Amino acid sequence: MSNRPISEDDLHAYIDQALDATRQAEVEAYLAQHEDVAARVAGYRRDRDLLRNAFAKVAEEPVPSRLNVEHIAARQRSAKRQPLWQMAAAAMVLLVAGGAGGWVLHGQMQGSEATAAQLTPAGASGIVALASEAADSYQVFALDHFRPVEMRADDGDSGAAFVRWASDRLAHPVQVPDLATSGYRFMGGRIVATAHGPAAMLMYDDDKGVRLVVLTRPMKVDQNTSMTGSHRGDLGGYSWADKGLGYSVVAPLDDQVLHPLADEIRRQLGSDA
Repeated sequence: MSNRPISEDDLHAYIDQALDATRQAEVEAYLAQHEDVAARVAGYRRDRDLLRNAFAKVAEEPVPSRLNVEHIAARQRSAKRQPLWQMAAAAMVLLVAGGAGGWVLHGQMQGSEATAAQLTPAGASGIVALASEAADSYQVFALDHFRPVEMRADDGDSGAAFVRWASDRLAHPVQVPDLATSGYRFMGGRIVATAHGPAAMLMYDDDKGVRLVVLTRPMKVDQNTSMTGSHRGDLGGYSWADKGLGYSVVAPLDDQVLHPLADEIRRQLGSDA
């Protein structure tokens, strides 16, 4: 057996019977020693079975006749035989409707842009924006049980392949803090798009499935900033910048738990902020 930690991805692959025999045996041995995780896996399996049963009848329904290939081909042949004047009239109707709709959408988009401007945090290119981007990344990717990261950490290399890739994309060295002593394993990462250029997202999880995200990117504003806290719903966060690189740590943890983790990450990164 390998010494690779059991991740949340492994648990879901185990439920879906997508693991090879060796990894399945490792997961089963792990569950036998961790009753709380085994109970959580059993809950996932019940949820999967409920969904399958709920949609089983829909999956067995025949394909509607309107989607039959022969019917679609017949409609296309009929459309080709449509008189030219009818096609021109239809085009005119679409043009008029499109113009009116365009003005309506124009007004709606102006309203949406105004709303977006109101929601944009102050100092939108600085540390506040970075904290918001980290929370966005967490809400999009950390809740994904199937592909939360684009590049997974390989056995024993601390995600060296991801580090090389991310450092090249950001044109800055990217480091992966080791949080094993705090109970968090590095799962892997991905490059995410922000309004201020690409950012590297690192993801960790613990034995209970709690995930933690570290987002880092070059900073054009607030290039050296002391650590500041932030909150969005049940997500806590701590952000800072040092020598032109910004860092934001986000997780659904209380401040008294997350703050020491952020301090440890900052220490390992050698930040003085």
